[in-house]
Order: sequence, then structure tokens, then C-alpha cells
Amino acid sequence: MQELSFHNLYRHGFVRVATATPEVALADPAANAERVIAMAREAHDRSVAVVLFPELCLSGYAIDDLLQQGALLEAVETALKDVTEATRDLRPMVLVGAPLVLEDRLFNTAVAIHKGRILGIVPKAYLPNYREFYEGRHFSPASATARSHVRLFGEEIPFGTDLLFDAPNVPGLVLHAEVCEDVWVPIPPSTHAALAGATVLLNLSASNVTIGKSDYRHALCRVHSARCFAAYLYSAAGAGESTTDLAWDGHAMIYENGSLLAESERFLRGAQLTTADVDVGLLVQERIRHGTFGDCAAHHEQPMRRISFDFEPPSDPVLPLARAVPRFPYVPADPARLDELCFEAYNIQVSGLAQRLASTGIKRIVIGVSGGLDSTQALLVACQAFDEIGLPRENILAYTLPAFATSASTRENAWDLMRALGVSADEIDMTPVCRQTLEDIGHPFAKGQPVYDITFENVQAGARTATLFRLANFHNALVLGTGDLSELALGWATYGVGDHMSHYNVNASVPKTLIQHLIRWAASTHRFSEAASAVALKVLDTEISPELVPGDADSDKPAQRTEDFVGPYELQDFNLYHVTRHGCAPSKVAFLSLHAWKDSSAGAWPPNFPEPSRNAYDLATVRKWLRVFLHRFFQTSQFKRSAVPNGPKVGSGGSLSPRGDWRAPSDASAKVWLEELDRNVPES
Repeated sequence: MQELSFHNLYRHGFVRVATATPEVALADPAANAERVIAMAREAHDRSVAVVLFPELCLSGYAIDDLLQQGALLEAVETALKDVTEATRDLRPMVLVGAPLVLEDRLFNTAVAIHKGRILGIVPKAYLPNYREFYEGRHFSPASATARSHVRLFGEEIPFGTDLLFDAPNVPGLVLHAEVCEDVWVPIPPSTHAALAGATVLLNLSASNVTIGKSDYRHALCRVHSARCFAAYLYSAAGAGESTTDLAWDGHAMIYENGSLLAESERFLRGAQLTTADVDVGLLVQERIRHGTFGDCAAHHEQPMRRISFDFEPPSDPVLPLARAVPRFPYVPADPARLDELCFEAYNIQVSGLAQRLASTGIKRIVIGVSGGLDSTQALLVACQAFDEIGLPRENILAYTLPAFATSASTRENAWDLMRALGVSADEIDMTPVCRQTLEDIGHPFAKGQPVYDITFENVQAGARTATLFRLANFHNALVLGTGDLSELALGWATYGVGDHMSHYNVNASVPKTLIQHLIRWAASTHRFSEAASAVALKVLDTEISPELVPGDADSDKPAQRTEDFVGPYELQDFNLYHVTRHGCAPSKVAFLSLHAWKDSSAGAWPPNFPEPSRNAYDLATVRKWLRVFLHRFFQTSQFKRSAVPNGPKVGSGGSLSPRGDWRAPSDASAKVWLEELDRNVPES
């Protein structure tokens, strides 16, 4: 197989799949074959790897006793021959439904066809014979024969529910087919297939429609794909089926690991091809990372037969993803999901702090309030926690700690917020103690030289934290940490006596992009006074800066922009999620990032939650900041994460606690990741 371009989706573990819903011609296999062939050609033109058709699509499902007519069954075989021959020059594997007489029995089958060859025939395992269904009248179940092969068109063809179709040219692409009712039973055949390595599970269905049935189908496919760490394709019969006593909606769905990627338009007249790009690389990674999947396979895996087929991915220099990649993986764009996420994240933080106070018996906290994002969120959480456990907000000892570079606007934000929330507020000027320390160590700044090096910066950060800890000792209180997940990932925290350390940190697993939304959500849901909400919203417009280097005396703008050093947090949170949550290689992260950020249109965003960014980043920019992330994350900052204080895990994106989601050596090298980036990602 030739090397694929960086810009080709197949290069990065994605596979384009399709569900096909043709308009069926009842009891007219020749016409149905023509329609199947036309849609298979369309799938080929769309660079699809596998296309799934409905149950009994070559004959029609709702034809009752016509299934027992020899003339019809012969016509089905002729139609199947025509479809098979027509696929000879087509790329996709085609799965069609057909009633076939095999070994003197009639089976409801899924036929897997590729490049003019029938790879295998999968009989329906479970035949519904209740309410409107009476398949037992016509068909034999898969269990009716022990044969592993059947003879068709003069060839011995693999037969059974234990067939896996493996494409060695595309790592991770292993297919399994089942038919309609098979997924409605307690243990679908595809469960065993997934445990044996199938990543893409396919269901050829008829499934007539009744009120509410589509929701149930969604539930089945969503949960089954999630439990199996698999993609699940479902294609049901639509227009053309008999409506003597039933109706049909042509419902097709493509799920991946519990997430809906694509869905057909229901009740559409005419043919419909629904495509999606499935991340089989992610599915394999998820199985590796969830060890219980392998444990289950060891106990319950059944013998399966692997049938290889030679699938050659399209070699287009540019074959972009046909799926949405969220710019903000920690922040869902759907209003209902975002509201639920903010509610849960906020209350996890609150309950974590409340429990820590209850278990220690300590009734006060000390917190440094800078007027920036992180300390604002931590202070809001503290107020809610104290309200819930019945402690007065006066027991929250909040301090603003200005030093050489504190701006008037952030100092004002800090004071306004503390006053609006009714906490005990005070200010301690850090300038004298910092100046004394610099003098004691012989730093040039103490001699009047404008040297603003890392020592100058860390003296200020260390003095603040040391003061907070001594205040906590003095008042029998806990120091509440404010640093967030994004800063911890990038090592953007002063070790030990800086913002790295506290007694308990409610923001420890909350990324910067989510903190922005939590503050906005708390303000919009009126949890606090109108004045407090107004200040919180004002903080969102404040430039992210450590404020450690003096700026222009005539300007209130900070001399430092954090994102000039570590990169845009929106990009780095994207990188963090895909590297730690899914273990993606740098080249795949870059491919996903380019797809997400290639233009300035971020799409719809919920009301009251303005889009955080309409930025656009080209490949050179994506590559630059990903390189910074990889170096800082893997090589220079793990020692800080190895010594983080306690704090609650908030999201499924994970935390970086060495006691939880992320355990790594402090002396590792980033070489492997940087070399993979340089080797596989072009500079522009």
C-alpha cells in the first residue's frame, strides 16, 4: 500500500463507512440489484470503505409467503450474481440482505461482497415470531445447521455468525455483520465478534416503524457501540416496502463508541446514502486503555473465523474528514449538554471542598484572589460550599496580593468580587517582602537594574503562596488552590511555593476553556448577587497574564500575555484532550486540530454562552504550538504533576493527578512524540 498523504483521513485511523437505504421494488430482485449497484457506485465515488444495505433488500422484506416461491428465490440468486460482478471495480465492501436457499433450507442472510467475490454469508441468528413478525414461518435460524461453508455459484463460501472480515491494509478495520433482531436480544452475536476484535459492527435491518421505536433503536445502537468500544451501523428498510399492515421509515444510524455520527432522514421517498468517518484507531486505543474489555474477552470470547480482504484506501492527496471535530472537547456546544456539564462540574467542585472541610473539621479557608479566571472560579465554588454546609462566608479569608506588575484592573476586579460575595477581604502588598528577598539573594533588580528573569517572577509567586500558608496557620484554615488543569499540563505553575501548591485545589482537573464557561454559567444562573455576577462576567474579558513583569507605567495592559509563551489555551486544551484522553499520536492530533480550526466559523453556539473563539489556525501554527505542548507536557513538567495537592476529578477528559488518571516518570523524554510530529506532519 502506498504512503498516504497527511491530509488523507485514512492516514490517521479513520475509515469512511456508509448506510444505504434504497427504494425497494417488492418481489423484483433484478430492479433491486440495479438500485444496490447504483448506490454501491455512489459509495465508491464518496471514498467509502464499507456500505451497508437493509435486510432482504434484494427481494423486499414484507413479501410474506412469496419468500417460498422458487421463481423468486432463483431471481434473487441471479440478482446477487449481478451485484457481485458489478463490485469488481468498486472499492467498498458491500453487504446486502438476501433470502438464500442453502443446504435445503431458507436463510435470511447478510452477504459480504468485495471486488467481485462473495467473502462470506452470515445467517440471521434470531428469528422474531411475535406480534407482527412471523419469520419462523419462512426461515431457518443460523443454529439449524452446523456447516461452516455452503456451496453457492459453484464455490465453497464461509457461512455462519462467526465470520470476521479483516482488512490488513487498514489497521483496526475488522467487520462483523448481524441481521435486525440479532441486536435486540440480550447477547447479540456482535458482542462476541467485538470481543474477538471486530471494530465495525453492521446490522442489516428491516424494522417497521411504530411510535417511539426510533428512540429505542437509538438506545440499542448507542449503548451497544459504547459497551463494545465499536462502531455500529444500522440500516432499516424504507420506501417501497409493503404497507398492507405495516409502515417503514428507512431509519439508518452510524454510532461510534456511544456517539451518533450520522443518521438518515426518516420517511424519505427515494434512495439515501448516509456516510460518516469512523475512528477505528480510537476504538482500538479505547480497548487497550480499558483493561476490563480484554478481561471480558478472555472469559467470554468465542472462536471466530477471520476472512481477509484487500482493501486499498483511496490515495487522494487531500481527503478531509466528513465529520465534525469539536474545537472545545471539554465544552459541548449543545445547550442542554453544556448546561448539564456546568451543573455537574460546579457541584463536583463544591461537594469536594465541602467534604474536605467536613472531614478535617476546619471551618475557614484562605484564598488568594487575583482578579483573573482561576481564582474567580475557586472563590465562587468556596462561597457555594460554605453556604451549603452552613458556614458564614466571613470564614472565607480572601486576600489580594499585589506586587510589582499587578494592574489596576485586576486589583479592582479582585476587590469588587470579594465585596460582592461578602467574604472577609483584605490586601497585603507583596512588594516589600519580594524586594527584600531579591536584595538578600543579590538579584540585579535590588540594585536598580530592570532584570525581569524567572527568579524575579518566582520570588513574587513564592511570596504570595508562602504568605497564604502562614495566614492559614495563623487562622487555623486551609489554603484553597486555584491553578487549573491547563496550567498543570503545560507546567505553567511555580513549583512548591508558588501557585502549584495548596492544601486543596478545586480547579485541579478543570481546563481553562471550561473554567470560562463555568464562570459564565454561574453568573447566568443567578447563583450569586447581581453585583457578583457582573464582576464575574467582567473577569472573562480580562487578559490572561501572570502579571509578574512590570509593563508601561502609562498603560494598564499587562506586559505579559500567558498565551504568547505557552500558546493559545484553546489549542492547548484541544491537544491535551486528544493526547491524554485518547492517546493520539501527534500527527493525528495535528490532523484533527487543523480540521477543527481551519476556518474562522465555529458554528452555532448556545444562547448566553458566546463563542469563545472565532479564530482560525493554519497547519504551521497548529504544528508550532503542538510542538510546544509535547515538549512541555512530556519532558519538562511532570515533576510538578507528581506532587500536586488533592482535588476532585471533574470531567471524563480526566485529571493529571499521579493518584488518578495520569502516572508518568518525571525524567522522561519527549523525543518519541517530537520525532513522530516532525516525521509525519508537514510544516505547512
